Amino acid sequence: MIQHLSTDTVIIGGGVVGLTIALTVAQRRRSVILLDPEEPGSGASWGNAGTIADYAVLPVGTPDVLKQLPSLMFDRNSPLAIRHAALPSLAPWLIRFLRQSLPAPARRNAQALAALLGSATQGWEDLAVEVGGAALLNRRGCLYAYESPRAFRAAAADMAFRRSLGVTVDLLSAAELSAMEPTLPPMAGAAFFPKAVFLSDPGHMVGLIAEAARKVGVRIVKARAQALERRVDGVIVSGPALQVHGRRVVIAAGAHSRALALNAGDRVPLDTERGYHVEWDMAKAPVSRPTCPTARGFYLCPMAGRLRVAGTVELGGLTAPPSPHRIARLVAGARAIFPDLPEPSRSWMGFRPSMPDSLPVIGPSRAGGEILHAYGHGHIGLTLAPITARIIADLLDGKPPELDITPCLPSRFA
Repeated sequence: MIQHLSTDTVIIGGGVVGLTIALTVAQRRRSVILLDPEEPGSGASWGNAGTIADYAVLPVGTPDVLKQLPSLMFDRNSPLAIRHAALPSLAPWLIRFLRQSLPAPARRNAQALAALLGSATQGWEDLAVEVGGAALLNRRGCLYAYESPRAFRAAAADMAFRRSLGVTVDLLSAAELSAMEPTLPPMAGAAFFPKAVFLSDPGHMVGLIAEAARKVGVRIVKARAQALERRVDGVIVSGPALQVHGRRVVIAAGAHSRALALNAGDRVPLDTERGYHVEWDMAKAPVSRPTCPTARGFYLCPMAGRLRVAGTVELGGLTAPPSPHRIARLVAGARAIFPDLPEPSRSWMGFRPSMPDSLPVIGPSRAGGEILHAYGHGHIGLTLAPITARIIADLLDGKPPELDITPCLPSRFA
């Protein structure tokens, strides 16, 4: 028997972006049903590095990455890797990525990211207080650590560019870094982002957002959305044994959004980054703030009751099993920093929605504004959740959003 439901707004996706949209839209007195086949916030919204990365203004694709791409992609130990079996299906995405890594597009993408990220920290400060999670927000900043003098010297130009886009960053000497994080081995120096905040428990925070959404009337239904059908009076969202009628629909299904977008009439070059983390249970982590040894491509994250080592990029789709090699590289990299780490307590793999230009897809469908897009945030989905939620809520209210979303519109792929 098919269950039939009806509401004003249907949100497809129960990650941090979808949940924050649902909360924000419901607070504006709209009835909301949120659909997700899994428990709210159980994917990448749980397994991330916890950083509110307002400093992450550089796209993944840059001229420097373009120069290193062959070695990055085909070195099994690279922070950026491609599963060789996925190469044929990834080819169109990679061609777009190469084009977006050229100097002019990369600069445009960086400027667009900076505009989106400018109020990210304040957005999270407000949201954390609203859902009762202020104690989970830590305000100790974030570090990029450089293990060689050459890498530290090269960082100067990178940080100067970030400053030109409004990022606050200080370059620290080896002695200054050691004073800040005395358990780190000797390093050549670091970049310190003093305004960055991080979540000591991203999963707990997402749970608080889900609870707050329920309290304002959001109905969370554990179901998979498989098809969209436009009607005169809205959209029918169909799934196994379920049909939901919504006047408006928001696709916020992260890495699972591409087929729904195509169903809505929008061909979007979304693909999947497989992200990994490894955790060690401990009363106190050996670092006091997220610290990225940049050459290794991961973050050392001081989570509640554990050290989480999260990162690396693996392009490889949604169906292949986790790579034991990627997990082993994280463990080896963490032990290169902290040799006394025992066997890890657990490991995890999740899916990030990755766009060739590193910009999210936010805005109305080309085929009609009754369907809105809100996905493709890559590494900054956690960071941009409150901002994306306000943009979508404004669009649903027929108001111009607070930020220019032209660079993020699905129509940019026409």
